[in-house]
Amino acid sequence: MSNEFKLTATARNDLGKGASRRLRRLAHEVPAIVYGGKQKKPQSIAIEHRVIAKAVQNEAFFSHIITLEIDGKDEQVVIKDLQRHPSKPLIMHADFQRVSAKQTINVKVPLHFINESKCKGVKLGGGSILHTITELEVTCLPKDLPEFLEIDVENLDVGEVIHISEINFPKGVTSVDLTHGEDADHAVVTVKAPRGGSDDAADDAEGEAAESGDE
Repeated sequence: MSNEFKLTATARNDLGKGASRRLRRLAHEVPAIVYGGKQKKPQSIAIEHRVIAKAVQNEAFFSHIITLEIDGKDEQVVIKDLQRHPSKPLIMHADFQRVSAKQTINVKVPLHFINESKCKGVKLGGGSILHTITELEVTCLPKDLPEFLEIDVENLDVGEVIHISEINFPKGVTSVDLTHGEDADHAVVTVKAPRGGSDDAADDAEGEAAESGDE
């Protein structure tokens, strides 16, 4: 992985909504929690807002193993949830999950679509690319966690679809969706026909056939 993330945090014992509000307003810190791991209890922590706000600007932060230094001791974690203020550029709360080198983890990773400007269905068919999924939950060991998954759409024609099962997953990485069976093999990206194109024409033809059959 090309990016490394390390955040410094402090343990906190003053809990509750009032304490969290004071932490944000007076100390400019974000309340957070770290959980998971054998024989380890959940731990409430605080992180400087400016530090975590800078980190989350990088897309890779959400699909990386993060080193969380809590009062001088390092924990290996992934971020599982981030709560933002509905109208202000503020982070309200963060959830981190401890990870072990020997245990698989489930993490959502972003999808990167390449060669969209060269896409066959766009250049030759006049279609438009429609992303139906932009991130995918995968399971893997921490060492195998990809920063993103790459999907090449250059040869995708009008009306064609790429499904989850057609993604080239790195070694040791599998899709969580596909463990739920064929019905969970969702479409990821398709090339939609232009208005007035073949799809619309086919729909019109079917409609005319239905009307003539009713007469």
